[in-house]
Order: sequence, then C-alpha cells, then structure tokens
Amino acid sequence: MGLWDAGATQIPLARPDIASDFGLFAADAREPADPFLAAKPRLSQIPFQPWARKLFDNRVLSRQEPYTRCKPSSAARQVATAYGTQFLDFPDLQRLYIMETGGAHSFRTVYMDGRAHPPNLSPGFRGHSVGHWEGDTLVVDTTGFNEKVWIDNLGVPTTEQLHTIERFTRTNFTTIKYEISVDDPGAYTATWKSGFYLRWAPGESFEFVCQDNNMAPELIVGDGDLKIVMPPYVP
Repeated sequence: MGLWDAGATQIPLARPDIASDFGLFAADAREPADPFLAAKPRLSQIPFQPWARKLFDNRVLSRQEPYTRCKPSSAARQVATAYGTQFLDFPDLQRLYIMETGGAHSFRTVYMDGRAHPPNLSPGFRGHSVGHWEGDTLVVDTTGFNEKVWIDNLGVPTTEQLHTIERFTRTNFTTIKYEISVDDPGAYTATWKSGFYLRWAPGESFEFVCQDNNMAPELIVGDGDLKIVMPPYVP
C-alpha cells in the first residue's frame, strides 16, 4: 500500500532556463519549482496560439483553477495531484484506474482491452482513456475532453480537439517516469511534450472530502504578493 507523489525531475530541458521563460512567473519564486513546470518546455517553448497565450496569462493572474472547486482534472494535473495518486490494475477486468487523493477524489478509467475510442464521445473532464503495455511502459491514449478541464495547475488552455498520450515507466521500485504528449490544434501550433518523476511513499490513503461552493475564494486566487483582479467569469 502506498501513494505516488510528483517531485523534482531530472528529465532534461530542451535548453537551459533563462529568466524570460517564466514570464509572469518571474516575480513568483515558487513557480519554477512546480513539478509540472520543472520538466516541460518552458513557457517560451510551448507553441501557444496567440489567443491561448492570452487566456493562459489571464488564468495565471486569477488563479481560478477548477481543481480547487472540486472539478475533475486529467492528464498531468490528475497524476501530480495533492496528497498522492494511486494506480489500481485489474487484469481480469482489463481495466486500470488512476485515483487521486485530493481534489475531486474520484478516478479515471483506462480500458486495457484493446478497444478504440468511441466515434461520438460526449466531451468530459476526464476524457476517454485506452491503454496498452509497451514492454515495461504503460501507454495511455486519451481524447474526448471538454474545454473546462485543466491538464496542469497553471491553466494551459485546451479545446475539445485535445489528444494526450501519457507514458508511465517504472524505472525502479520507488520511481515512475511520467511523460506526456499534448496534441491540440485548437490551442497550439504543434504538439509539445512534458514530464516529471513520481516517487512512491508507503502508507494508506486518507479520507478527503472536497467541498463544493468553497466559501474562502481568497485562499485560491493568490497569496497577497500580487494585485489580483477577480475575473467577471469563473472558468
């Protein structure tokens, strides 16, 4: 029994960091240590379409992440969730479940029976995931997302054209190498990749209750260091 937690990564960047990579994060010393930022191409390397970059900048300032309001997340945001992640494989059922302790405290089903994605998916927060093994690597192919889902905790935009491929490789007993390919022609000009490492820690998951209608919004829109103007809408 144990949980997997995202941590600092040794996955190499395409090039060394420079200050301008962090853009709006330059004044926030916490962000460069973020597990998701630690491995992705830096913001200057992500092939944003102009509208997507502007929306991302707005999300950075408002910090209105759906995760903090108990909405399901997917892709890297689900895997690198608060309080750890669990992977449950049921070979007899030909299904694998990815369960996060924090946030919505729910799960994503990965179908391992060789099925294809349905032709007319109803877009959702989790999308539709199918998986297979390539040697010791679990490959998860997901599509069918809605535009409300966040795939990281900073808010890189996505559309209903989003298609992700995740690779989970257990490099040793206590380490999983996580890699993700993001293909979304509605928001980006090219496919881009990211990744991080997950570390195993023994212990049981605890009961976590995520409450809708959070009555302390000031706790999720910054820490007082930045002047924050609440948006006229909640994504």
